[in-house]
Amino acid sequence: MESTEQTKDRDGRKVRIVQELVPGKQVTLAHIIARPKPIVYQKLGLDPKVDYEQSAIAILSMTPSEISIIAGDIALKTADIDVGFIDRFSGSLIFTGRVSAVTSAVRGILTYLKSKLGFEICEITTT
Repeated sequence: MESTEQTKDRDGRKVRIVQELVPGKQVTLAHIIARPKPIVYQKLGLDPKVDYEQSAIAILSMTPSEISIIAGDIALKTADIDVGFIDRFSGSLIFTGRVSAVTSAVRGILTYLKSKLGFEICEITTT
């Protein structure tokens, strides 16, 4: 993202300042939907392999976007989950499983990214 600002220097001449925002290493969303309604699975094109009362959907957003690939791998190695969507261009990751497995996988991702790669991490939110 870029922003432009005009101001004046000490001599009263107009000066144009251009600032660019460069996203850092960060997880901006780590949300768990516990026991979602079946329609949520259907609208997202997800196939739950457990009963709806025990299931959850994790949604993560991170930058740089390629880290979503690594996060998906960490999730699969941490817990018994099913990856529903990895987008290496937007940094989105969605996976499903039992509430406990999804929670464990999200925690595993955040712990690894923070401790090993120096990421800024958001808190886990749930609904």
